[in-house]
Amino acid sequence: MSYQNLIVKKEEGLGWIFVNRPQRLNALNKETIKELKEAFLSYQNDPELRVVILTGSGEKAFVAGADIEELSHLDLVSGKEYALAGQDLTKYIENFPKPVIAAINGYALGGGTELALACHLRLASEKAKMGQPEVKLGLIPGFGGTQRLSRLVGKGRSLELILTGRIIGAEEALKIGLVNKVVASQDLLPACKALAKEIAANAPLALQYAIKAINKGLDGTLEEGLLVEAELFGEACATADSEEGTKAFLAKRQANFQGK
Repeated sequence: MSYQNLIVKKEEGLGWIFVNRPQRLNALNKETIKELKEAFLSYQNDPELRVVILTGSGEKAFVAGADIEELSHLDLVSGKEYALAGQDLTKYIENFPKPVIAAINGYALGGGTELALACHLRLASEKAKMGQPEVKLGLIPGFGGTQRLSRLVGKGRSLELILTGRIIGAEEALKIGLVNKVVASQDLLPACKALAKEIAANAPLALQYAIKAINKGLDGTLEEGLLVEAELFGEACATADSEEGTKAFLAKRQANFQGK
């Protein structure tokens, strides 16, 4: 499938998605949001792919935000529709059954931070800049930023970042838990690839169940989360991969997981 605003490629069980609007610092417009959903859908149905890496083309930006030209034409009704479309994408990524790594190579502002927040893991280059500056435009985050940021870094830090619209560097993002790791710019994609390969060596269904257990558990009480965990643990026990994994461990050999 061809894309106007993305570069999509596969290698060694990994799926790569590059947001490719470098002339607009990879800003999200409606077409790019639509294409991202289509790209993830195609990867979900590909049995060869174990992990997805999402990044931006060029050296300046992951995704610099939403397309301001589009934002300037929104009203009460179209604004809500626009936010719901963005939320549909970020919810889909957050609940994607294969691990998704954000490679934050530069500016990740507004919708860019929200896109990164939806990914399961976030690695940033030393040049990365993140923030939710929507209040400077008379707006608020609309693609899930008010909800996911507070769940990740806490209510106080989330309010500080959103109410000031302040942009922070990679090291501060690491300090507050917004990203998992910071590396030199030239090492970002290799680091993401190495992490993806480490993850991909594990049982695909176990990865899927782990993502589901964590996401669902955060939506309820501890007791509700523990029940979800127990149910998914039971499902994992019934898989062929579980049988293969335990047999391989006992035989002191490498497991050959098939995602079954």
